[in-house]
Amino acid sequence: MSRLDDLRTMSVEELRKRYADGDEELPRGGLTALRQDPRSGARAVAERILRRIYAAQAEGRRLTRLCAFEQPLWEQGLTLVAGVDEVGMAPLAGPVIAAAVILRPGTRIQGVNDSKQLTPEERDALEPEIRACCVAVGVGRAEVAEIDTINIYHAGLLALRRAVLALAPAPQHVLLDARRLRDLPIPQQAIIKGDAKSITIGAASIVAKVHRDRLMRDLDRDHPGYGFADHKGYPTPEHLGALEKLGACAIHRRSFAPVAKALGLIPEPQELFAKPGPRVG
Repeated sequence: MSRLDDLRTMSVEELRKRYADGDEELPRGGLTALRQDPRSGARAVAERILRRIYAAQAEGRRLTRLCAFEQPLWEQGLTLVAGVDEVGMAPLAGPVIAAAVILRPGTRIQGVNDSKQLTPEERDALEPEIRACCVAVGVGRAEVAEIDTINIYHAGLLALRRAVLALAPAPQHVLLDARRLRDLPIPQQAIIKGDAKSITIGAASIVAKVHRDRLMRDLDRDHPGYGFADHKGYPTPEHLGALEKLGACAIHRRSFAPVAKALGLIPEPQELFAKPGPRVG
């Protein structure tokens, strides 16, 4: 009996378990045989397998596009191409975290994308995979005091620079998300929306985001009541409510208006066009 005959006599449940849910490959001609099977359940298994094939092909094409900036550099012999990205620019509390990642030429990691497009579970699953198959990872941070001293924009650049300098080996070329590090003597390329267009920048955004989320969960234990483990310092209604109730803590950014207001550093706005009071005399 041929393997195709086996498919025709196999129960739908076993077909689903072995070929749709499992990793076992169909024999040659098996997909056509299942699509022509008189059993609707077998045809449904064939459609699931077909959708999985189409999804894998689409992901392969997406990953090829995602290497559009790295591939020419790799082909020139630049094997140490770093992608760099930062997270934590908008929160009211906590440091800015940047990550730099060097991937081996030709690396394809399924699912890598701009970290903002991924769920926390997807980021947590991808982060160790990125670390396992990369040449190097560097992490840099800009502290709250630095943010309040040099402003958030320059603090972001400082964290990016520190992440690049933390790489060992040092990169031959750096790809950044719409930024340039003027005091870094390494060839650079700024890419608009680079975290969604470059596999190395996307990988760096995931590493940075996972690192900062873990850090904010740790800081939540040191500064209870604010909900840092949930909102990670972003200005959510819950965070603003806690800030109004508890005041600012040590990791709040004093240069950000909601924090400054909670500390009384910004006076309450006065009504400019108040109605005149009653006339006297």
